[in-house]
Amino acid sequence: MVDDEWNMRNLLRIYLSKEGMSTKEASTGHEALQLLKQHSFDLILLDVMMPDMDGWQVCKLVRESSSIPILMLTARSETKDKVRGLGIGADDYLTKPFEPEELVARIYSLLRRSTLTFVQQPQEKVLTYPNFKIYPEAREVHIQDTSIEFTLKEFDLLATLAQNTTRVFTREELVERLWGNNYEGENRVIDTHIKNIREKLHKAGLAYNPVQTVWGLGYKFRAPGNQV
Repeated sequence: MVDDEWNMRNLLRIYLSKEGMSTKEASTGHEALQLLKQHSFDLILLDVMMPDMDGWQVCKLVRESSSIPILMLTARSETKDKVRGLGIGADDYLTKPFEPEELVARIYSLLRRSTLTFVQQPQEKVLTYPNFKIYPEAREVHIQDTSIEFTLKEFDLLATLAQNTTRVFTREELVERLWGNNYEGENRVIDTHIKNIREKLHKAGLAYNPVQTVWGLGYKFRAPGNQV
């Protein structure tokens, strides 16, 4: 839990302890980054407005080396702030004040998706393209022999497109699939995630761009050769 207000950290501790969750606290961004070096965590609750290093900076630095789920908690309710947070790698965004039940539900949702482990079975569906494989159940992406780190939303977006190669998705359809009907942000957040996916694939050495823009419509997945 990263928040410069002791009262908020105390409330969060009470909420989460009732759910049987153990927590560690940081009152500054620098303190949070130090804790991440010393311990292994399942999820980060991250405030945006902090004096030394704001939540945007912390989120961006964490994403440089980790795909740990990040749930941002903030009093800033403007759509542009939500889009910014999701665009730099946050997995969810909850505006203060919030109901404890909603916070806990969001946490459980992120934890279920990030901690599921799967035993590889022979019948598992692997999406295979030249120098490029996606393992939907294991939630892994491999470029040749290298595993690529994606955030939860980035992976879900890439997998959605790759599993439906015969259709074009509009931004609205992708937002609904990734965030549900209650998402209040702008559809352009999809563009940011697409940009991040392309950059990571390119940086990992993939020589082609499998996520294609269909002008005036949205996005689709297309790669050289036939899917195996």
